[in-house]
Amino acid sequence: MNIYRKLLIGLIAVFFILAGTACSKSGMENKTLGKTKLIADKDKIYVGFMLDTLQDERWYKDKKLFEEQVKKLGAEVKTLAANGNSNVQISQAELLIAEGADVLVVVPYDADAAAKIVKIAHKADVKVVSYDRLIKNADVDYYVSFDNVKVGELQAEQVLKEKKSGQFAYIGGSKTDNNAILFRQGTMNTLQPFIKSGKVKFVYDQYTEEWNPDKAEENMRAALKQTGNKIDAVIAANDGLAGGVIHALTGAGLTGKVPVTGQDAELEAIRRVYSGKQTMTVYKPISLLAKKSAEVAVKAGEKKQIPTGTSIDNGKIKVPSILLDPIAVTKNNIKDTVIKDGYLQEKDIIKR
Repeated sequence: MNIYRKLLIGLIAVFFILAGTACSKSGMENKTLGKTKLIADKDKIYVGFMLDTLQDERWYKDKKLFEEQVKKLGAEVKTLAANGNSNVQISQAELLIAEGADVLVVVPYDADAAAKIVKIAHKADVKVVSYDRLIKNADVDYYVSFDNVKVGELQAEQVLKEKKSGQFAYIGGSKTDNNAILFRQGTMNTLQPFIKSGKVKFVYDQYTEEWNPDKAEENMRAALKQTGNKIDAVIAANDGLAGGVIHALTGAGLTGKVPVTGQDAELEAIRRVYSGKQTMTVYKPISLLAKKSAEVAVKAGEKKQIPTGTSIDNGKIKVPSILLDPIAVTKNNIKDTVIKDGYLQEKDIIKR
């Protein structure tokens, strides 16, 4: 990210913090919110799509697909990104509610801090759908995501196909993101018998602040130093972290020799999988997630009941949930997954 983009993100953050302060002072949290829609056709459902960030490649895909589906369903949508700042995200929620949003679809930056968004929204009779990441300790109306425990299981299963024993390192996501907790839970579900038998030893286990690849690289370097470069496998929670891990492994002359997992099927990660630098990634068909979430959002905005297949405990209630299946992607099935679905193009993956 260049200095100008960082400056722009900082200015946006300051704007929303100031705006949120002004909104709070003017009584944003009372029932008068959401009465006047600031959209052309006030009879349409108005959906506020609230992203944690647009700094990662995958969220641009979510934004595009979600917005297209909402409009196809006859509703209006506005997307805001908080760029990794809880105060900004709460202020954005207040602004969207003031503009007359009927429903907020939230990718929370901080799973616990976002509970305030639910509280503010419900005071204004606005529904809240938790998108991909679960908002904790709040009366969330619906949750649409992938089976995130299964993601961690898939990562561990693939590593065990490469290494059934040895010294393993875990480079997790941000501990403020509930998904990061679930990914690790899935990994441990699969590895526990191997750990108990002594075949696998966890020599490094660390979450990564803000899912930052640079922090992941620092953590991996620390793991290598701590073990004298004797790491047999690395489970990295997503592709960004995997990139940082692989950069550290490259410095130690271990690229391609140590299995490394990932998640999100980002283009650069798929290229690494194809070249053998990364062992696998987990493909979560974003088109399914975005479309299903858009359907749930519009129906929720219309105050319709939505059937769900399960519920997930968020610490306060069991949230009605729709969980989709993730897919493990290796070099052997790239063509049958991300290319077949049109998610990525073969010409972009294979550099000739």
